Amino acid sequence: MKQFRRCQRILILSLLSLSVIAPLVFVSRRFKVFTPHGINNLYSFSISYYCYCYSLCFNFVSVISGRREFLDDLSTVTYRTDPLKLNAIEQEGAGELEEPKQVVYEEKDFGSKSRYSDEKINDSVESRHEVHRNIFLERNESQHDKGQDQVAQHKGLSSMDGDKKKVNTTAMHNQNMHTRSQRVADGNIEMVDKESGKKKTQHQISRSWPRRVRNQKVGEIRDQIIRARAYLGFIPASRNSPLAKELKLRIKEMERAVREATKDSDLSRSALQRMRHMEASLSKAHRAFPDCTAMATKLRAMNHNAEEQVRSQRYQTSYLVHLAARTTPKGFHCLSMRLTTDYFSLRPEERKFPNENKIHDPKLHHYAVFSDNILACAVVVNSTVFTTKEPEKLVLHVLTNSLNFPAISMWFLLNPPEKATIHIQNIDDIKWLPKDNTFKKLNSSDPRYTSELNYLRFYLPDIFPTLNKIVFFDHDVVVQRDLSRLWDVNMNGKVIAAVGTCKEGETPFHRMDMFINFSDPFNAKRFDVNACTWAFGMNLLDLQNWRRHNLTAVYHKYLQMGFERPLWNIGTLPLGWVTFYNKTRFLDRGWHALGLGFDSEVDRNVIERAAVIHYNGIRKPWLDIAMGRYKNYWTKFLKFDHPLLQRCNLQV
Repeated sequence: MKQFRRCQRILILSLLSLSVIAPLVFVSRRFKVFTPHGINNLYSFSISYYCYCYSLCFNFVSVISGRREFLDDLSTVTYRTDPLKLNAIEQEGAGELEEPKQVVYEEKDFGSKSRYSDEKINDSVESRHEVHRNIFLERNESQHDKGQDQVAQHKGLSSMDGDKKKVNTTAMHNQNMHTRSQRVADGNIEMVDKESGKKKTQHQISRSWPRRVRNQKVGEIRDQIIRARAYLGFIPASRNSPLAKELKLRIKEMERAVREATKDSDLSRSALQRMRHMEASLSKAHRAFPDCTAMATKLRAMNHNAEEQVRSQRYQTSYLVHLAARTTPKGFHCLSMRLTTDYFSLRPEERKFPNENKIHDPKLHHYAVFSDNILACAVVVNSTVFTTKEPEKLVLHVLTNSLNFPAISMWFLLNPPEKATIHIQNIDDIKWLPKDNTFKKLNSSDPRYTSELNYLRFYLPDIFPTLNKIVFFDHDVVVQRDLSRLWDVNMNGKVIAAVGTCKEGETPFHRMDMFINFSDPFNAKRFDVNACTWAFGMNLLDLQNWRRHNLTAVYHKYLQMGFERPLWNIGTLPLGWVTFYNKTRFLDRGWHALGLGFDSEVDRNVIERAAVIHYNGIRKPWLDIAMGRYKNYWTKFLKFDHPLLQRCNLQV
């Protein structure tokens, strides 16, 4: 018996020594035993592994001691293996329990944001906060209970049934907690808007908030720059102050960071760091200059200076735009010179247009345009011919001066309108026109007011003595619909048919008192200040009634009176209103859409429905300052692949 126990002890000691030495050799490479950190790790592992082996050997001895003890210890071994699995599960669960804490924080934060977005749901937000706090406490209690369970398990509780009850209780508690939080979440997901009655999800509401403040950081950076400049103004220029250097450096950094940023997403991380640095510099400046009154005065002076700069820039911009409007582009000079050279290289018989017998036929539809712009005339002619249903009935009269007559003639000789008749006329060949330029008395540098081409419209009955009716075009119009119905309009004894501009809210809006001086007794007695105004640009003229009322003589009378005293503004528009006063037939607005040369908000539906669109204003479609959103209506009636246009670098 003694021999048996001796062998048993030797075997146990051998197994124990083997169980201690073997792991040390096995894990020595992994823990790098030759480093202090590796030795510490190896020592900790050895101690824990030794305790485990000791307990295992103790159980093994207990098993051998007897059957009753074997059964008791077997249950103990089963219990001790289960806590290892439960511990692993609890560790994973503990790691996952950190995530709901973030959810609780986000819901709380969301509740505070929703108060900014909608003040009407304050009560529901506060109740949600109360529920979230309860859930947070319950989760902390459940985690505390689980921690106590784990401590009890590591201490070696002997009752397996008791542990199972605790595990079941914890699981049921977690399930109840999850059900309760799910109810709260479901209540938060769908919130009813009391005004609209529509349901908004929490995700949609949370997404709507950043849209409102997405420019907040950009605005803060710009405010910081303004404040820094204000503080910089307090420091004398003669002083070589470190604070001044720091503020200048911060201003350069922030200007570089926000140079092209329009929203917060455009900012980089470095910009946010520089914001903090700038705020620190501003705090230093505030401590150095704590006087709020001086700061307010400085900011007020900076604001006044900025307003003056804006006013000056606006004036300069307006001047440059008007200068660009009066300047002929280089490509137009090139085109005119080439066409003029080609025209004079032709023989006299080659310069004639076909169908000259139609230009005086009163039964046809006659259209007139006065211009010195080649491409403008081309667009008016091309759009009129392209949109008409009967081009053979069209006669298009183009009147220009002697300088541009060869170029315009050559253009239409090279690009004749299909089936329509074209007539190019030089105003210098009209002998009865006054030779002295009366309009030079206006002392204006704007060719719109000094060019005699703009005032030739008041001589239409004399220029076309055989015609009864004519449609007059400005050279900055585009025809989009067939105008044959316009010739059937009943004039009711009126002389001119035009679209009214007296309706407030439409483009353009004019009143008589905007252009006519009603403080003068002559105007106050003769004209009504509330009379409806109208627009030139597309007008049907009854030349017979014009001759009957001798309106050309009336025009001459008013023109001379305008030179003698300030009765009205310069230009053809006020002269037209007084000349054709009470002799105007108003057309439907759909015939003529205006404002494409100065108004950027003309309704696109109005443009699409209009028979004629008018680029009245200084931003003509052939200039670089034209409005891009309207330019396509004009350019589509020109072929920019034409060899002459390409040679002169004229592009869309």
